[in-house]
Amino acid sequence: MTVTDNPTNPNRRESMVAAAAELLDAGGRAAVTLREVGRLTGVSHNAPYRHFANKDDLLGAIAGRELELLIEKALIGSGGDVPEPGALMLDYLRWAIAYPARFRLASAPWEKVNAELLAAATRWRTLVIASVAQAQSQGRLPAGDAERMSSQMLALAHGAAHLALAGHLVADGKGAASPEDVVNDHLELLARDAGASHTKSSRAVAPVPRRRSGRAN
Repeated sequence: MTVTDNPTNPNRRESMVAAAAELLDAGGRAAVTLREVGRLTGVSHNAPYRHFANKDDLLGAIAGRELELLIEKALIGSGGDVPEPGALMLDYLRWAIAYPARFRLASAPWEKVNAELLAAATRWRTLVIASVAQAQSQGRLPAGDAERMSSQMLALAHGAAHLALAGHLVADGKGAASPEDVVNDHLELLARDAGASHTKSSRAVAPVPRRRSGRAN
């Protein structure tokens, strides 16, 4: 993975964030250093500091990027329309299972609010709420506070991911259900309460396709 050490290169920062995400996958937070990111992207060891004030700033950029990729995938999948709540929750779950270190980073408490992560998290949450509100208006989810219902859905998907990653939620073992089963069952109950029907996803948990612009693997 290389990128020219040119301050005007629009892909340089993206390449650094992508490299940092791969370091996070391989060794957790401790493995992510600005120096190593510089080495992996073929720039001077000082170059990353032109884009990130410190390690926390870089970690925030990783987490923000992951949420932006989830948003991008959801909007592409829906043709630019407001996505279905079920599709959003299952994509979130699949991402969490495929990239546990990134999932834990994005959902961890932060001592200092990272502006980039906050903006991405706000866009993600706004999309989920809009998705729930649209489904409610169409009679596919029970009426009620859309933000509260979105919190319920996210909490379930989040918890199911944590249980699955810890080995406590397995279709043919502990829990007698896959994380997707749990999310689908909840969506079906909500749809039934609204007098609608929910079509379960038959896809297995799989990684969210990654955006390839600005980096090479």
